[in-house]
Amino acid sequence: MAPGNLKQPLITRFPGSLSRANQKDTFKRRRYRRCKSALAESSHPDPSKAASLPRSESIIRRLHPSFIQVIIVLVAYLSIGALCFYLARHRMKGKKTNGVLDAVYFCVVTMTTVGYGDLVPDTVATKLLACAFVFTGMALIALILSKAADYLVEKQEVLLIRALYMHKHVGMADILKEMETNRARYKCITIFVILLLIIFCGTVFLAVVEKLSFVDSFYCVCSTITTLGYGDVSFTTEAGRAFAVLWILFGTISLAQFFLYVAELNTEIRQKKLVKWVLEKKMTNVDLEVADLDDDGVVDVSDFIIYKLKEMGKISQEDISLVMEEFEELDVDQSGTISAADLTLAESRRVDSATPP
Repeated sequence: MAPGNLKQPLITRFPGSLSRANQKDTFKRRRYRRCKSALAESSHPDPSKAASLPRSESIIRRLHPSFIQVIIVLVAYLSIGALCFYLARHRMKGKKTNGVLDAVYFCVVTMTTVGYGDLVPDTVATKLLACAFVFTGMALIALILSKAADYLVEKQEVLLIRALYMHKHVGMADILKEMETNRARYKCITIFVILLLIIFCGTVFLAVVEKLSFVDSFYCVCSTITTLGYGDVSFTTEAGRAFAVLWILFGTISLAQFFLYVAELNTEIRQKKLVKWVLEKKMTNVDLEVADLDDDGVVDVSDFIIYKLKEMGKISQEDISLVMEEFEELDVDQSGTISAADLTLAESRRVDSATPP
């Protein structure tokens, strides 16, 4: 128990710390730096350890849906839609080629909101069916396909960084560290390259297969991937619509992901500027008073770290309050520190409270 006449700190000190007068001791600072380095190294696996890389791979797979699940959902969705619109093909008007292909093509054009107008429903029933199909299709793209595209981009990030640093012979640990540091920038570069390839392939295909001029081909590509879909030029041949089924999906999703990553990059740049400003900002007496969490007139290393993290926007006062509530629950003897005895007592209290009387 701590003496009642001493004010206890609000923030947990580092394990085994000395008195406040000795906290700036060289040994103390070196010990803290070693601890910080150990945390950093543990977050980036060593490429020489075979067990590390599969672990990072499994984390990525948990964050993103597998392509097998995406393909199953997409095929099921398109199959149901294609069946419905194939059966209603005689109630559709516009340029027709093959019954099944036209049905799948109409499903893709509808779910991506491109809406060329070259093939449209002509009865009340087919119009209502198209209305229901477009909303479910947009939800499918937003919830599943965009996440799958994000997963694909992250996988390509590794190849991009390897290509950029090929002459430096960097290892997997360096690649993961670089990805974490400039994740948004590499995402933008990767999706931009993919988008250029999609635009190039679409323009060439329309010029060769659909026999459009280069300007009309590029015009059709731009109006398609932006989902404008004016309809004055579109895919009218059987081969063109077979190509459009996949190309429209990849094109519209890639452009949406590109704008998403640009916004993410802008946010990351602003965050880095804020962090730089906070780190370069001179400490004043007002800052000292704000950073003094336990109101004892001095700021120790944990107070300083928490204050700087709050200034950087990394954590909020609510986050600190939640952590302090947990700390107070674990600090059973209210000594301002947590020991093994405190953990044992806290666990026994939880068991007692959970046991019915």
